[in-house]
Amino acid sequence: MELSHEIRRIRSFPSALPIALELLVEQAQYADRDSFLSDVLPIIGDAVSAGRVELVEAQQGRWQQIASAGAAEQGVLPDALLGDVLDVEEIRSQSPWLAAPLQTRPATGEILIANFQGEITEEIRSSFDVFAAALGVSLKRLLMRHRNRRRLERLEAILEIAGQWNQNLETESLLHQMAETSTRLLGAERASIFIWDRPQRMLIGRPALGVEEGELRIPDNVGIVGEVVQTGEVRRVDEDDATSAIHREVDRELGFETRTLLCVPLTGRKGKVLGAFEMINKRDGNFSPEDEAGLIELAGHAAIALENSQHVEKLLESRKQIAQQAAESVQLIGDTPVIQKLRDTIARVASTDLALLILGENGTGKEVVSRMVHYLSDRRDEPFIAVNCAALTETLLESELFGHEKGAFTDAHEPRAGKFELASGGTLFLDEIGDLSLSGQAKLLRVLEEKVVVRVGGSLPIPTDTRVVAATNQNLGEMVRDRTFREDLFFRLNVVTVEMPPLRERVEDIVILAEFFLHDFCTRAHRTPLQLTEEAKSRLRRHAWPGNVRELRNLMERLAFLTQGEKIDREDLAFIISPGRTGELDPISLDLTLTDATKQFQTDYIRKHIDAAGGNMSDAARHLGLHRSNLYRKMRQLDMPTGDEEPT
Repeated sequence: MELSHEIRRIRSFPSALPIALELLVEQAQYADRDSFLSDVLPIIGDAVSAGRVELVEAQQGRWQQIASAGAAEQGVLPDALLGDVLDVEEIRSQSPWLAAPLQTRPATGEILIANFQGEITEEIRSSFDVFAAALGVSLKRLLMRHRNRRRLERLEAILEIAGQWNQNLETESLLHQMAETSTRLLGAERASIFIWDRPQRMLIGRPALGVEEGELRIPDNVGIVGEVVQTGEVRRVDEDDATSAIHREVDRELGFETRTLLCVPLTGRKGKVLGAFEMINKRDGNFSPEDEAGLIELAGHAAIALENSQHVEKLLESRKQIAQQAAESVQLIGDTPVIQKLRDTIARVASTDLALLILGENGTGKEVVSRMVHYLSDRRDEPFIAVNCAALTETLLESELFGHEKGAFTDAHEPRAGKFELASGGTLFLDEIGDLSLSGQAKLLRVLEEKVVVRVGGSLPIPTDTRVVAATNQNLGEMVRDRTFREDLFFRLNVVTVEMPPLRERVEDIVILAEFFLHDFCTRAHRTPLQLTEEAKSRLRRHAWPGNVRELRNLMERLAFLTQGEKIDREDLAFIISPGRTGELDPISLDLTLTDATKQFQTDYIRKHIDAAGGNMSDAARHLGLHRSNLYRKMRQLDMPTGDEEPT
């Protein structure tokens, strides 16, 4: 143990132990060294009958008084005696002086010295050595406690600062915040964070006061900061070393004088040096080892915060690129006047936040229009979320749209945000809005009017800034008259109405659409684009297209992947467009149980009706004698893919 030698000194003279123990106990009651010394030095002086007691320290070749007690100074301190004590690390006397080191092995340079009027007896000598050792232990413990307290206070401040940094996800703002908070904490005049641009072999310092645009660029092998990033080691430059150590070219450029400097590497989570954190000019003297430890701690948090902000900015940039790519991929194909007029309407509506209601048969492209409105608006970089209301059961409606808290119902094991929360800032597309129950309509209306949601099982209102675009293939006006759709919700949604024409009413666009889809799917299939013969084009124009654009798209997908030749002729379309006996079902094995056979029959029967309806779920449900939502529910029970977003 480090204090063992001093403890042996204290125990060496038992008669002095009571006062020595008093010194050890007393130090625990003091917050600073000066107060402690002003009280204990008189005790030591009285105990050894000294006229004067002083604590001195060797500083730069001279003896500096730290504290004293007793009579006025008794002449000049004996340099030779003090030097001898410092060299041999033992008590020495030179009448009328007695001096003992506070700490030995190693010595700290602090010496307790006393002046006596009378004889310096062996008892006085032994007691004085014990008191010096006890004083050394007490001061060391006091200093350790003081340092620990300061370190704890600094760590608390650093943790608070780190929390603030991690909330700032904009790099430029974060760098300025880092510089401001670190200079306050460490008492420096300036701070700069240098980011290492490895490909360019440059260090980019920000903020840099006095530099145009606040950015300082220096080669990564220049100066102390260059040394720090290259070696990964800390550099501390005191005022005495500044002349030779500091690269003065930057000072001349900035019109600034660097007197002291502390620079530590910024090291990321994977151990890679990202740059350096530099503090300039301690306001009170030189940067201390405590300052160095504090900046190392700060730099660790700074590196994490910088990585987080840069990662978020990369994600935001990626999201913008993805949004741009998505916007380019969402197109309203066609040259008919009705489509051209529709494009103009979409462009005008997109620049507003007006509620939009899209009407039209299934498969006409209602979701395509809703996506175009989103990607042409200022919300393009925020989420677009589509919800099929027909696929939502009454019990799942609130949870799906508004979210739920943990324990709100049996399966609510974790809190979950609803679609309104997830789409906040962006667009929420509510497809088949006419299939919402009256209860669901009332809840939706409340959210649209108040612009807040409350999760199921919760009580906290959550603001939501979501643009709602609704769509339906039903006549909402008739539903309002039949009291199956709320009139107030209808007016809320029906600020701007867009009607999607069925494909049979835009015959001129059929071939344009077919060739567009065919080229796209051939590219995905890694084959040369197929060509439609004139007979095939004529057959496509004559077809009724009950499934509209969706049916045409699905047809082109099958042809792109399954056609053997390089052209598509009339005969290639015959079976797909006019499949003949579509009601014929696959044979059922007699080896199946009644339950499995029933499930296979229902699956095949539903699939045949959906195929016959060209993917139009409403038509298929009507022919099956089911409500659309009940058809979805039945398909889920049979483990059939629904092709629509389903609640989880």
